[in-house]
Amino acid sequence: MSRPEPIDLPSQYAPAEVEGPRYERWEKAGYFAADAQSEAPAYAIVIPPPNVTGSLHIGHALDHTLMDALVRRRRMQGYNALWLPGMDHAGIATQNVVERELAKEGLSRHDLGRVAFVERVWQWKAESGGKILGQMRRLGDSVDWSRERFTMDEGLSRAVQTIFKRLFDDGLIYRAERIINWCPRCLTALSDIEVEHSDDDGELVSIRYGGVSPDGDDDSIVVATTRAETMLGDTAVAVHPDDERYTHLVGHTVELPLTGRRIPVVADDHVDPAFGTGAVKVTPAHDPNDFEIGRRHNLPSITVLDEHGVVTVHGPFQGLDRFEARPAVVAALREDGRILAEIRPYVHSVGHCSRCGTTVEPRQSLQWFVRVAPLAQAAGDAVRDGRVRLHPPEMNARYFGWVDDMHDWCISRQLWWGHRIPVYYGPNDEVVCVGPDEQAPAGWGQDPDVLDTWFSSALWPFSTLGWPEDTPDLRTFYPTSVLVTGYDILFFWVARMMMFGLYAMRDAEPDEVSGSVPFRLVALHGLVRDQFGKKMSKSRGNTVDPLDWVDRFGADATRFTLARGANPGGDIAISEEWAAGSRNFCNKLWNAVRFALLNGAHVPAVPPEPSSYTGPDRWILSRLSAVIADVDRLFEAFEFGKICDVLYHFAWDEVCDWYLELAKVPLASGDADAIETTRQVLGFVLDQLLRLLHPVVPFVTEELWTALTGEESVMVSAWPVFSYQDQAAEAEISSVMRLATEVRRFRSDQGLRPGQRVAARLAGIEGTPLAWHEEGIRSLLRLSPAADGFSASAALEVEGITVELDVAGAIDVAAERRRMEKDLAAARNEAEQAARKLDNADFTAKAPAAIVEKTRQRLDAAHADITRLEQRLAAI
Repeated sequence: MSRPEPIDLPSQYAPAEVEGPRYERWEKAGYFAADAQSEAPAYAIVIPPPNVTGSLHIGHALDHTLMDALVRRRRMQGYNALWLPGMDHAGIATQNVVERELAKEGLSRHDLGRVAFVERVWQWKAESGGKILGQMRRLGDSVDWSRERFTMDEGLSRAVQTIFKRLFDDGLIYRAERIINWCPRCLTALSDIEVEHSDDDGELVSIRYGGVSPDGDDDSIVVATTRAETMLGDTAVAVHPDDERYTHLVGHTVELPLTGRRIPVVADDHVDPAFGTGAVKVTPAHDPNDFEIGRRHNLPSITVLDEHGVVTVHGPFQGLDRFEARPAVVAALREDGRILAEIRPYVHSVGHCSRCGTTVEPRQSLQWFVRVAPLAQAAGDAVRDGRVRLHPPEMNARYFGWVDDMHDWCISRQLWWGHRIPVYYGPNDEVVCVGPDEQAPAGWGQDPDVLDTWFSSALWPFSTLGWPEDTPDLRTFYPTSVLVTGYDILFFWVARMMMFGLYAMRDAEPDEVSGSVPFRLVALHGLVRDQFGKKMSKSRGNTVDPLDWVDRFGADATRFTLARGANPGGDIAISEEWAAGSRNFCNKLWNAVRFALLNGAHVPAVPPEPSSYTGPDRWILSRLSAVIADVDRLFEAFEFGKICDVLYHFAWDEVCDWYLELAKVPLASGDADAIETTRQVLGFVLDQLLRLLHPVVPFVTEELWTALTGEESVMVSAWPVFSYQDQAAEAEISSVMRLATEVRRFRSDQGLRPGQRVAARLAGIEGTPLAWHEEGIRSLLRLSPAADGFSASAALEVEGITVELDVAGAIDVAAERRRMEKDLAAARNEAEQAARKLDNADFTAKAPAAIVEKTRQRLDAAHADITRLEQRLAAI
């Protein structure tokens, strides 16, 4: 591994010239490929499949950076590491895209027909879909492209049909009329996770039902609603059983305004007697809670809105859109004297289709459902008994809150693009579910609906490995090792993978009751936000296109910025300024390795034996050992932000700012042995540092490591395991660093330029551990030896040494005294202002604690400045 001859790197790092060619070489060399026949320990991650319609957004970039870091490290540790890529067919999103393309041609999907439309979608996928795969390459994703999957490919379609058939046969899939989320624009049912809620402005209308009953009694009752148009479908008024105000009406009927119908008053525990009037209108066909009340009381369901959200009830409102019908119904009620109170503004939570933004309509519909109770119980138990760990564990409570109260899952969608439900109907209403190797009877018609996209996504950890076949990949890589994802889809995707994995793979382990979990650990991170902690949105103008950052700062800088903000379960703040800082960090690494190569640094054939080395050598090797241990510990805890901080400060502060400066002394000494020793230590430290950094910043580390070592690729090098501790050396160099820091501050206070050399005497250094480092100290601080006739004009004492400087000819002493006196006056004024505030009892009692604490810190800082400036004035 030795390379004693110096190698010259270009003077600047150019990411755009490096990243593309490097990635091609990695892929061509097969470095990303896993081997199901390997005897090495397996490590597997499946990528959360991005939509085939999608582009790489900042959330993807974060996810992929973290997964890639984990996989690259495991490869270097000798694991048989698989990172499996793929895409989701994204039913609604993809169908919408293709329908918009057809609309430009003046066509609809109905003009083409189902078969031709599906063929058109496949054509679109081949020509335009999957753009994100190329973007993953630009980010540096080291996925095994030979195993790329698509949720509609032949193997995964077989898996979908297999598990549907099994669930159906086990009574866990059924068809029923239920209230579901319906999008009047996309014309399909939606799952809960496809509905985004927002607080919208509405109007609360109080309506009087009833009046004078047929027998002459006053049976009026007031209800309040934000959806007056649905009162056309009311089939009851509900009150709480213990609400004495309405006891006399329970069991009787009241007139429903505008319809001529009479509807019953029922008593139901669901009603909150303290909300509004304590009476609620019941519309079973258009509200999920009302639907349940209707089932409990055997109420009829009257559908008053069609699939487009248009009123269907015969009368003056027929044909009106729901939003047109609402004010029309209110106007008619007012004319009839039924509006009892002023209509008042009312902000309430409203669901919107996540694909098109249309207000979702609760609608009674015949749909297919998964009976989730036993599956959700198993998914909860797997976390409770430790077979699956959520990280951080604080997420457990949120997970249990979801799986322990999960409603049956509506899995049918009224779309053409997707996995068609494998159920057929006979001429006499017979029903048969067919598996992948079965045929329906001739002439029977297939159910027209397709499955929710999340149904196939829930199979992703095992279907991508070949299930339902018993494949080498499945035996080697299942269960997968870790799932990395945002906490926002913990309930929607993670829980469903748990349910289906435990169900489908229940024969994969001896314990058939528990089944085989899809992953051993779920590492959860937060959402990417701007530098002020605000959610990113187009309306705020604070969104970040990761590919723009890749173009401007490089893939490594983009990855490092994202990883540095990531810690378990927490949101991630980023800014363009931080991305620029990450680019500067990459440049710092480049310059450090370039300096080392120009000075003949090389990697020794065996790790150094530090005992015979100088103090700086032993210090940096001891620090390297500690950093390796820290990084290993933090990787196991998924503390990506802390990993980056540790490596950043070790590389920038300790290696570049201190060790490289100290190394310049032996490199310039002319002592062949000292030069060779320093070259070896410098080469070894940089070799190990680049390996540690490679999982997060793969491109620049590959370029630098191959130049430094002459070896094939850092991707196939071994992960650092170096161990060495030297507390004495660490104490010595820490003392040097403290001395240098104080002298640099003193020089600055004296008005000396950083590179300006001045004569100095280090009185008292003889006989101390620092005596071994005098030459290095003088090199760091630009201090020349004191010649004959030396006269100290300034001095300070630090680390037991008196540093005497002759600055008489280097600075204008009078001007410096005036400057320091001015600074001293400002510091005293600052101290007085802060002290006055803190002496004010009203301020300390009423001001926020953070403001009070900040004022105390200002006072402490001012006192420190006063002490320092007084000492400097005395010394000048």
